[in-house]
Amino acid sequence: MATAISANKAELLAIADAVAREKLIDRDIVIEAMEDAIQRAARARYGAENDIRAKIDSKGGDLRLWRVVEVVEEVEDYFKQVSVTDAQKLQKGAAIGDFIVDPLPNFEFGRIAAQAAKQVIFQKVRDAERDRQYEEFKDRAGEIITGVVKRVEFGHVVVDLGRAEGVIRRDQQIPREVVRVGDRVRSLILKVVRETRGPQIFLSRAHPDFMKKLFAQEVPEIYDGVIEIKAAARDPGSRAKIGVISRDSSIDPVGACVGMKGSRVQAVVQEMQGEKIDIIPWSPDTATFVVNALQPAQVARVVIDEEDSRIEVVVPDDQLSLAIGRRGQNVRLASQLTGHAIDILTEADASEKRQKEFVQNSEMFQQELDVDETLAQLLVAEGFSSLEEVAYVEADEIAGIEGFDEELASELQSRANEALERREQANREERRSLGVEDALADLPYLTEAMLVTLGKAGIRTLDDLADLATDELIQKKRAEPRRRAEGAAKSKPEDKGGVLAEYGLSEDQGNEIIMAARAHWFADEEQPAAAEGDA
Repeated sequence: MATAISANKAELLAIADAVAREKLIDRDIVIEAMEDAIQRAARARYGAENDIRAKIDSKGGDLRLWRVVEVVEEVEDYFKQVSVTDAQKLQKGAAIGDFIVDPLPNFEFGRIAAQAAKQVIFQKVRDAERDRQYEEFKDRAGEIITGVVKRVEFGHVVVDLGRAEGVIRRDQQIPREVVRVGDRVRSLILKVVRETRGPQIFLSRAHPDFMKKLFAQEVPEIYDGVIEIKAAARDPGSRAKIGVISRDSSIDPVGACVGMKGSRVQAVVQEMQGEKIDIIPWSPDTATFVVNALQPAQVARVVIDEEDSRIEVVVPDDQLSLAIGRRGQNVRLASQLTGHAIDILTEADASEKRQKEFVQNSEMFQQELDVDETLAQLLVAEGFSSLEEVAYVEADEIAGIEGFDEELASELQSRANEALERREQANREERRSLGVEDALADLPYLTEAMLVTLGKAGIRTLDDLADLATDELIQKKRAEPRRRAEGAAKSKPEDKGGVLAEYGLSEDQGNEIIMAARAHWFADEEQPAAAEGDA
């Protein structure tokens, strides 16, 4: 590149064309880089204080070099200013305040100046190449791309994508898959990040979307939108599940994805290194979809807890191990596919659990409502499980129970309200004994029971509460499938979520509580400002 600066004009343009073709960037960017390099070299030659400009004719290759000076009445800076008299010699009619051009002669570059110019041009071209790569790939996240393995570094695979390089990190590779330099690999463009050293293109072969895109390539109905993959879950290299639905009632979505003699699904399986794929019909009904997702296990009953996003699935005793799968794989994938935590119970477990809850709720009603065992059991049998349900439900629902009347319903609701008030008073006393400020009781949505929970967590003042993020206050614990089987591995410590996660507060309610707790901060800021204004 050193010769490029001192080369004749034809060679200058030829070099610019060659660099532009090699780096796949605009020719004008290369010429601009050359102009910048010449300007820097000229400033080093004539003085850095001069405002020197260079221009290369993109058609003929002619180089023009000049200095820009301002016409002034009295010269103070001889590098950037010129008197009116001297300005007239350069440009007739020059007036005070004008900026005029003072042509400079071309010069031969020395070795040091040529090396500096070379570095400037290389840097400019490199920056333009990085910008081109980012612009080319920034909107392609989610696409499948084919590349050649260039090298393997610390378990991460660097892939040559033709005009750029991508990396498949270790956690995004299919376990036990062996790739060698020179192998052609297909992968999903996960994300593209602009960094100072150039755009980083992150690829994945383990993401569920990689499997979705492979099916779109193999199944024309998916590509055309007739069949849609509504959900997907993977245990990379081992097993996967996808939920599919057809917009055309005459087309079987599962059959279309499997293909003639399994040809379509086998093509995907081979690309994913033998990963077994369960293709499941998707259903808008959560219970039906869960039953399908747990295939090949048979399900006897499904109970959904919408509030906690948990699903209790009851299976026959001989289906328990099949429903759970090896190392909990089947229930874990079904949980990911449906977006709900799934508890697998045998019919014996479910019966025992129901009996235990029945006894607990009956004893609670006997104690809190001061009723006999028979009446308490009738309430539980009709679906009542808490004092709040008895206190706040329509009286007609209680009166409609066989053997009940309006007078009994009214009395039960009155006793339920009194029991709730006793609980509230007990919680208030416990909250105060924990040192929780009364100011917290004035915040929206917080009950005395919630304040007790906050006090036990060490949150006793407005500042303590105001320092929390919304997630730390109300975020629900992470949904994980619960596995119940002999010999199952011990599960990880349970994620407890936010301090008040058990109370089911919404994100908007959590935000309102936090902002109300922080209100006094802004009031404290306004008071000194007002006092300063009065002064």
